[in-house]
Amino acid sequence: MGETILLAHGSGGKLSHDLIEKNFLPLFSNPMLNKLDDSAVFELSGQMAFTTDSYVVNPIFFPGGDIGRLAVCGTINDLAMNGATPLFLSISLIIEEGLSWEELRIVANSMKDAAQEADVKIVTGDTKVVNRGNADKLFITSSGLGVIPPGVNISGANARPGDKVIISGTIGDHGIAVMSQREGLKFSVPIESDCAPLNKLVAEMLEVSSQIHCLRDPTRGGLATTLNEFAKQSKVGIQIEEEKIPVCDAVRAACELLGFDPLYVANEGKLVAIVAPEDAEQVLDKMKQNRYGSSASIIGTVNAEPKGKLIMKTRLGTSRIVDMLTGELLPRIC
Repeated sequence: MGETILLAHGSGGKLSHDLIEKNFLPLFSNPMLNKLDDSAVFELSGQMAFTTDSYVVNPIFFPGGDIGRLAVCGTINDLAMNGATPLFLSISLIIEEGLSWEELRIVANSMKDAAQEADVKIVTGDTKVVNRGNADKLFITSSGLGVIPPGVNISGANARPGDKVIISGTIGDHGIAVMSQREGLKFSVPIESDCAPLNKLVAEMLEVSSQIHCLRDPTRGGLATTLNEFAKQSKVGIQIEEEKIPVCDAVRAACELLGFDPLYVANEGKLVAIVAPEDAEQVLDKMKQNRYGSSASIIGTVNAEPKGKLIMKTRLGTSRIVDMLTGELLPRIC
């Protein structure tokens, strides 16, 4: 096949079939995909969730992950944030002519490993090859389908006064990991992306509480933007405490050096939960039993006022309004 992807691999002919049958089919093999039809056929019942997203992260490999793992985990997490059990994924790759076979194999294996970890099947997809210079190595578009269990009603509009705000772990890891790789920055303590599938963590949380009102993974725009979205959707005020927000020392130091606020830096393996006060502690305890929630913390409370605003109590004891991210802090972070 040669050492790099050729434009002819996108022609729909023999090379296209070889690309799929020799590189993707053995990794993602399942009865629906193996038919190689133009769509996957399956039966489902009940309330469903559907999502789609595109990934253009630069570089495509970074500490703790790559664009393949990112695409699978990101799509799974978008489903899980509505309480859905993710079942099936569709993956579409736009490949730049000249991408090495080795790079493509690494990305494909990352997608396989992430899907297997989450017990999700990749059942359909597509590949296209564009001329050299018309893309940036590899772009991925992924879609996902999941089933929402009966009685689960999770939405950004469901926060109520008195609810507690829980974050599943340290913030800012993904954004700083990608940026440091992109810019060639070296830190004394390595910083890795937190990229991870969170569907099993969410399922465990739902086992102990039916009063999880809001869930979201704070990706672009970070924790601050996500909480502002909740406040506006639910028409409530949210107050958080700076000293309770977990930030690893290396990320904090990197943000101070670069002039970033960790509240706005992207995450790809964390979730924010708004939970009824009577259930908050048991949800927190359950989260800490999962490796993706081991450093979870209650960081704030939902209030009736000021509606649509996020307020942070600082380490100095003062309070300040924390607005949504304005502009682009870190482009092409996912």
